[in-house]
Amino acid sequence: MENMSPKSPAELVAGYVQAGVNKSSYPLPKLFVLGIMAGAFIAIGGSSSSAACHAIENAGVAKTLAGIVFPIGLMMIVFIGGELFTGCTMMIMGAWQKKYSYLTVVRTLACIFFSNMVGAIFIAFLVTQCGQLDYSSGALGAYTIKVAYGKANISFMKAFFSGILCNILVCVAVLMAMAAKDMTGKIFAIVFPIFAFVIGGYEHCVANMYYIPAGMMAASNETYAAKAMELYGYTAEQLASINVQNFFITNLIPVTLGNIVGGMICVALPLYYMHKHTLKK
Repeated sequence: MENMSPKSPAELVAGYVQAGVNKSSYPLPKLFVLGIMAGAFIAIGGSSSSAACHAIENAGVAKTLAGIVFPIGLMMIVFIGGELFTGCTMMIMGAWQKKYSYLTVVRTLACIFFSNMVGAIFIAFLVTQCGQLDYSSGALGAYTIKVAYGKANISFMKAFFSGILCNILVCVAVLMAMAAKDMTGKIFAIVFPIFAFVIGGYEHCVANMYYIPAGMMAASNETYAAKAMELYGYTAEQLASINVQNFFITNLIPVTLGNIVGGMICVALPLYYMHKHTLKK
């Protein structure tokens, strides 16, 4: 009978080093397509969780429901395929092991980052065009604006530290999914860390590649903008702050830096340090 015990931490480190070797050999077009898939899947998780919780006033209940729905994005990546920037920050382990260069890590992460963005923004466009934001007489459109507004006006340090916390949980979810040996185990391994990240309200750069562009598109719609003003008391000036500059400079840069620290320094480094003696040279 096949051993169904989860893989050990040492096996996970060895497995991720090998996964990094595989990624480093991918041609850029393949890597780019895999990145688009992952960005789209995370965006679908984000849009679905917003649809599920947008009309719930109690913040705890709303976040709990969102936390149940959002993990579908990472599940699709694990089971169908895709390369997600936040999980791929752990490629640094292979560079520390001298399996490939640090420049290869930068090249791979840069390709995945921008392809994740393409996939996420594509889904944001589809969501704003398909009529989903009309739910609850436009309240979902207003909620999409609200989410984007909060992210586009966050302070640098809050975004940075929130990004660290987020990617600790995302990387743990990826590793736990690798540890499980059947589909059920992988689902449970993914759900609980991602559930914690959503309830905590932490910042994920790829999810924000959906949330903020979707909010920008929604804010350009007079019906959704008026509904946001009605429900949340926003002014036209506040809605104008959901823009490209705040998307990149206020949110994406500090969140991405935090995600890198969370994945590389807080997860990959201690795991590699503890188990590097078990790795084959």
